[in-house]
This record gives sequence, C-alpha cells and structure tokens, in this order.
Amino acid sequence: MRISIVSIALAIVVNVVTVAIVTGFQHEVRNKITGFNAPLFISKKGTKQIFEGDAVFKAQKAIQELNGIPGLRSISPVVFKPAMLQSSRFTDTIQLSTGKDSLISRQDIVGVVMKGVESSYDWTFIRENLKEGRILNFQSKQEELVLSKRMADQLNYRLNDTISVYYVKNQPVLRKYKVVGIYQTGLEEYDKKLVFCRLPEVQKMNDFGIKTKIVIGDQLDHGSIVLKAAVEGQAQDLLYDWGSGPDIYGGFYLSQLKDTNFRLVVYQSDPVKGTKWPIDTSYLKVNCSQPIVASNAFLRDENGDLIKESIGMVAYQLSTSTATVTVEEKEGSGTGKDYVSGFEVRINDWNDLKRVEEEIRSNIEMRPNEKNELMQVSSILDTENDLFAWLSFLDYNVYIIIFLMLLIGVINVGSAMLVLIVVRTNLIGMLKAMGARDWSIRKLFLYQAAHLIGRGLLYGNAIGFILCYVQLKFELLQLDPLVYYLDKVPVEINPISWLLVNVITFVVCMISLIVPSYVVTKISPTKAIRFN
Repeated sequence: MRISIVSIALAIVVNVVTVAIVTGFQHEVRNKITGFNAPLFISKKGTKQIFEGDAVFKAQKAIQELNGIPGLRSISPVVFKPAMLQSSRFTDTIQLSTGKDSLISRQDIVGVVMKGVESSYDWTFIRENLKEGRILNFQSKQEELVLSKRMADQLNYRLNDTISVYYVKNQPVLRKYKVVGIYQTGLEEYDKKLVFCRLPEVQKMNDFGIKTKIVIGDQLDHGSIVLKAAVEGQAQDLLYDWGSGPDIYGGFYLSQLKDTNFRLVVYQSDPVKGTKWPIDTSYLKVNCSQPIVASNAFLRDENGDLIKESIGMVAYQLSTSTATVTVEEKEGSGTGKDYVSGFEVRINDWNDLKRVEEEIRSNIEMRPNEKNELMQVSSILDTENDLFAWLSFLDYNVYIIIFLMLLIGVINVGSAMLVLIVVRTNLIGMLKAMGARDWSIRKLFLYQAAHLIGRGLLYGNAIGFILCYVQLKFELLQLDPLVYYLDKVPVEINPISWLLVNVITFVVCMISLIVPSYVVTKISPTKAIRFN
C-alpha cells in the first residue's frame, strides 16, 4: 500500500510539474515573441518579411475603422530600417598565444534593425524587461533609443551614453542617439537585433514617399549650367514651382552664377479632377567668390562632367581658374512622414487570434486604400511558423509523460488491490456466506483503493506545489537562452490544468481497478473458509 501511495504521488508530482513547466515555457516564449512583434501585422500586399516591407499610407480610413472589432486592443503604426551601431573606441584585453595579456584598442560595429514607434505603442513588455533606464520620451528634443543589454555590453555602452548610428542608404547617414533604456528579455533572436526609437526619426531615414531637392546637373547643356529638380520615389503628374507658379518644367538653364537662393515647391496633381496640392519644398544656396558669366569656364573631368569637390554631407564646390562657387543643398522633408512599414495589431486574448484575423481580413483585404494600395494581414503563427510549430510539438511530450506516469500508477495501485484481496480472502468468504453480493464486496475494495489514491494525490500535489513555488520564487533552474530562448525554467500554475491532471489520474486509476476487483467473484466461500 505504501508503494502504491508513493507511485501515485510520484505520478502526480511528475505530471503537474511537467504541465506547469511546459505551459509556462510555451506562454513565456509566446509572450516574448508577441512582445517584440504583435500577433497580427497589417502591411502592403505582397510583403513577405515585416522588416523589409514596402511603405504603406499611414492615415488609412479602413485602419481606423478596425478599432471596433471585439477583442482588438490596439493598432500601432511602426517603421523598420536596417542600421549599424558603432561603439566608441575603447581599450580591451586579449590573451596572446604566449599566455600573456595584451591591451588593444577596439571599435566594434553591430548590424541592427531600428524600430520606430509612436507614443501610443504598447510598452508593457519592454517595461517588464527593462534592466536600466526608461522608455522613450516623445516630448524630448534629443534623439533617444532603447537597446538590449547584449548590444550595450558588446559595444561597451552604458546608460545615458551617446551612441553612433549609421543608416544604410546610398551614402551612410550618421545620427547620434542617447541611450535612455537597456532591456534584457533572454530571447536572443530579438535581443541581438531590435532597437527602439521614435517613429519620425526612422521615417526620415527610409526612402518612403516622394522627396525632392534642387541639384546642379553634372554636365553643361548648350554651354549653360542646368538647375533641375531631383525626385526620389515613385512620382507622376508632378508640377514644379520655381517662383512663377506651378508648371510642368522640372528645371531651367543658368547662363551665369552669382550669390542666389533658389526655392522649389513641388505639387502633386490630379489631371482628372483638375486639382493640385503641394507635397514638398526644397532649397539651394549658391555663394560665388565673384559672379561667373561664362559657364564653360568651370573645371571638368575627362568625361566632361563638372568637378564637384565635396565639403560636407550636403555641400560641394565648383571651381574656375579665377573663382569658386559653394553650393549647399537643403532637401525637402518629403511625404515620408505619411508612410510607415505597417501596423501592429494587439489583442486581448490569444484564443481570439483567428477570429480577429478573419474579421480584419474581411475589412481591409481586396479593398484599395486612399493611395490605391492593397493591404494584407499576417499572423505571427505564419511569420514565426518554425518557432510555434516547435512549441506545439512540446504538447506531445506532455502527453507521453502523463501516459507513462499513469501507467506506472495504475500498475502499482492494481497490484496493491490484488494484495488486499488475497490477504482478505477469508473475509470475502465469510461475507459471501452471509449473503453479500459480489458487487457490494468489490465496492469495499474500490473504496479502499480510492482512499489510497486520494492519499497519493494529496502528497503528490503538496510536493508538486512546493517544487513549482520554489522555482517560481528563487529561479534555481537556469537555461541557456541561445538554445531555449529563456534564461530560466518557467513555471505557470494553472488551476484548471492542475485540477484536470488530478481528475484524469483519479478516474483512470479507478476505472482500471474494476478489472482487478473482478477477482472477488472467483473466490468460493467454502474454499475461503477452509483455507483459513
């Protein structure tokens, strides 16, 4: 009987701890993934990677209408942009092949993805995992970012340091940010690549929308300098205002140069409706050491191109044999502020994911927006398919463990019942001789077995709860985050799962004991009394 009680207790301990750990593991990993990327993501039709999607119009009426869907918690626009973080030069120690330490000067570079967010972004997950500092201040005039502890350690940065960020464009663009927050989630896949900053700052670095600037052509045309509008992005039906009103001409000739400021206002037009509206304004400042009348006097290379000597990110010089011209370009802000990479959709209950996804699809897909763009909805179950398939596969491990533990418990309790019946053979014979029915006698032994199972459940639940509480409180068992995405063994005590394991164990054991109790029917009263 003691062995049967211990076996039932052991089965319950293993089962409840297994369910608690696997459930906790699944929920922790899922919460971390959805903490970085929302369960649903709305992007432009055809987007395969959310970090590399095409720009979509931000102020979509259809997106705003989605807020009425039950179970939908929030919709946040986000912008992604690849970038490189550069450390300041620091001194490090390395060990030489001779075994001696040597000091070296280092400057590391790490490739990351900048995630631009608005003040309405859900910071719950990042706040829970902040090790130092705070989240972004959207009222501050200084550019700020929040990065992971892994990045900070690798680049030797600390809280409130100023970090160099190079954005990947035609020419790398350098920006300086203040480190205001350092987080650590243990999910290395994201800890090593995702940096949070304010949305407008990332919008500026993306080539979204239309952006214009005034440039001087590389070659002379009819002996004159060509001043023209350079347009970035997909543009059509544009009008250009050089000071005399909107027109179709995107440039003009300059037969001479002197100190001048040029302004260009670019309009988007709708030929069908006959309307137009300004979308960008750019400037060009020209400073001449002396007026230049003959454009042919400018120095040119062997291909006939004007020699432009760079003197900064947005300025250069043109030269003649007697004079120099400094040209400073100031490009417009463009329409990039009107576009984002997509919209993150967060929900109240994970179980509502499929329903909310279907409702969003029915509202936005196959319905062009104001910019004639088609949208699509991506579920995190699809974008992170491998990871979620792995998490769901853990359920099979739980089923196998529960089955084996139940089998052990059933065998031991069944053996205990047979022993009980054998040692009470005389009692069974006496009861039958006095007219007791087989089923009433079998029930006596089933009640006794239920008592044993109940004691085993009581001890097993107590031990299992203590083990789970100790791990939950003190985190004694650690994990390698590079392998398991977590740095400790997670435990989630779910009352429903806990109760279900106990009920299944009790019911299965009791049902399985009906067969051993059938031995009672085979005992003859005369033989049992004679045996005594």
